[in-house]
Amino acid sequence: MNKSLIATAIGAALSVSSGACLAAAPADWSQISAMDVTLFYPGVSPVEWVTKGVEHGGARALKKGERCADCHSEEAADIGQLIVSGEKNEPNPPAGKAPAINAKVQATHDGENLYLRFTWQQPAASGGAKMDETNPVKIAYMLEDGNKVELAEQGGCWGSCHMGVRTMPEGDAQKTKYVKGGSLADGVFFDLNQWRSGENKAYDGYVAEQRVMEGGTALQGAEGKNDNGNWSVVFTRKFAGGEGDVSLAAGKVYNFGFAIHDDSSDGRYHHVSLGLTLGIDAEADINAKAQ
Repeated sequence: MNKSLIATAIGAALSVSSGACLAAAPADWSQISAMDVTLFYPGVSPVEWVTKGVEHGGARALKKGERCADCHSEEAADIGQLIVSGEKNEPNPPAGKAPAINAKVQATHDGENLYLRFTWQQPAASGGAKMDETNPVKIAYMLEDGNKVELAEQGGCWGSCHMGVRTMPEGDAQKTKYVKGGSLADGVFFDLNQWRSGENKAYDGYVAEQRVMEGGTALQGAEGKNDNGNWSVVFTRKFAGGEGDVSLAAGKVYNFGFAIHDDSSDGRYHHVSLGLTLGIDAEADINAKAQ
């Protein structure tokens, strides 16, 4: 069996997990409220494009403090269709790429651990090249505290997406995601958690002056399940952590965004959410209430 088939078989297993002993996530997620989120294909739409008024009409609104979601939440799927077709911001349209993925996000906590659950239906395979044969699916989310990262409050993880990174058309092959003025010591960073289906492994890292996929201690693990094309991934994360971990506390709101790499895609060829907020017993787009 070749590597691609092995990875697909692993990713399609009924239940896969990482983390030998996770805290107890809710037994019945149907009792936890869910937010519907449309993730769309962004193409070549880095922060430099987003903030440049001659190319992006919403740049002026951003300068006034408005969020990307204020203008685009209802048209995310249409934006994805426009870009994936090659009509705008995509010089290399991936054949058969889904323009958008509709996902649900649920969150709760037990006073010590945050539980995040993401569910979505897997789009049809594109038939295009497999950039990451090992991992048919990857899902990641970012947290930011204090609005120290430029654009984090308005655009979520867009603050880490730059024209010069390695998978952009004219990017530096050695350059990872980063944030302007990134510094762990100064609190200018995104906390990054990722789960990879084929590796069946969860990563606890951060994005500051560069992207680092390890070093954090808050993430306890992740469990993923693919039931006939219906994906469910649950992250378990402690409130307190270490290097590159945002500390969580009741009553606080954090900037939040997530992305799904579907169909063995990699780099910028993913589906992304607009910037959201996550609250711990606090009013936000997604409110993690105590169990």
